Amino acid sequence: MDFKGILYASNNGVATITFNRPEVSNGFNVPVCDEIMEAIAMAEQDEAVNLLLINANGPVFSVGGDLDEMQRAVDADDIQSLVRIAEQVNDISFALKRLPKPVIMSVDGAVAGAAFNMVLASDFCIASEKTRFIQAFVGVGLAPDAGGLYLLTRSIGINRATQITMTGEAVTAEKALDYGFVYKVCPSEKLEKTTDRLIKRLQRNSINSYKAIKEMVWQSEFAGWGDYAKLELEAQRSLAFTEDFKEGVRAYTEKRRPKFKGK
Repeated sequence: MDFKGILYASNNGVATITFNRPEVSNGFNVPVCDEIMEAIAMAEQDEAVNLLLINANGPVFSVGGDLDEMQRAVDADDIQSLVRIAEQVNDISFALKRLPKPVIMSVDGAVAGAAFNMVLASDFCIASEKTRFIQAFVGVGLAPDAGGLYLLTRSIGINRATQITMTGEAVTAEKALDYGFVYKVCPSEKLEKTTDRLIKRLQRNSINSYKAIKEMVWQSEFAGWGDYAKLELEAQRSLAFTEDFKEGVRAYTEKRRPKFKGK
């Protein structure tokens, strides 16, 4: 398939999805989300693939939702496209968690919004020392998408998850390692080598074991995701119609602090 917003390759048992829109800080829009889902399906169906690696081109891993696209939607009063993206990013996180093969995220730079939550849906995250993880939703008057709170509370606990999402404070790579959702931290120049080292270690073991482990983890912790997803989507749908959301997007575009009024 001829992808435009991502790159996809499969070599030596490893499928690689590379976010490839550095000009918009690898923001997600509807076409890109469709491509990511297609690539995940390809990796799942390819019997020669044992592992899925996700990385990105450019200095920013991903800002999450494409804020330029959000601005266009706000100006055109096209709220439905925003709701559609909320559905898609949840589908991506869900697909990563259900993939019966290990998923590795190799990240550098900012990892914000839905991208942060996709990291939580992966099995391993290797981060450079420059990485910052940001639940950026409150800055534009939204709530976490892509399974965010469902994943984050299970990963770091209810209180920490609530505090991170309510403040929008950046989490350093070292703090993320301490919290447990990052597997290893390394200098940027050693990110690829550190990732390759993990891949080689995982390739020594049986894919049958990985499939069983991921299914047991799913059944023990994530079987209720479907009900949560309905709540998450309803929140995104209602918040996308608020004046606060429109103000948040305009403020980002105008490079100023938003003035929220709770409307």
